[in-house]
Amino acid sequence: MSNETRLREDICRFGRSLFERGLTPGSSGNISVRLDGGGWLVTPTNASLGFLDPARLSRLDEQSRLIAGDAPTKEVPLHTALYDTRGSARAIVHLHSTHSVALSMLPEIDPRAALPPMTAYYLMKCGATALVPYYRPGDPAVADAIKGLAGKYSSVLLANHGPVVAGDTLEAAVFATEELEETAKLYLLLRGMNPRYLSPEQVADLVKVFGLTLPEHGHEH
Repeated sequence: MSNETRLREDICRFGRSLFERGLTPGSSGNISVRLDGGGWLVTPTNASLGFLDPARLSRLDEQSRLIAGDAPTKEVPLHTALYDTRGSARAIVHLHSTHSVALSMLPEIDPRAALPPMTAYYLMKCGATALVPYYRPGDPAVADAIKGLAGKYSSVLLANHGPVVAGDTLEAAVFATEELEETAKLYLLLRGMNPRYLSPEQVADLVKVFGLTLPEHGHEH
């Protein structure tokens, strides 16, 4: 089995898993993966992640032009901007997962760190999460907002829309997206309850032991 064939099947397998667990409804959400030989695969427009066909995934060249398969998601500019600014990214997952979308609408959210350091696994898998303002789906201007983050973030929340998470493998991107959704759920469950977050010392310990690279902004202020 070629690497591209395997990746096509992986996109469909992970997409079905995300869909069946209610993490992105209807035809929402999209997944992309960079190919070793250049260009990338992305899920088609108006396609449910639960019912993808490996043969019909959109195959784009290095200039993000369609060269095979169905017409791609309208979120191509979003994916392109994240690949262009985050060189280590090999896969991107974008969902409309309920708790992450809810989090993106809250007035107190810090755009440089949408979630406080709640759990070790959130920091290890997601780092810090940026919040970018609302843009209509498919608006090319969202690419400029992503580029403005200068590749510092692997996880981003689009206001009133959903998370976009990059990983060095498809599996890593999926797992980080799931971790972000669970942490958003925890935040909403604990909102107003004055929970204990990880201390600056505990965060520093995780950074040291696991070699994390976090944007310089944190919740220590």
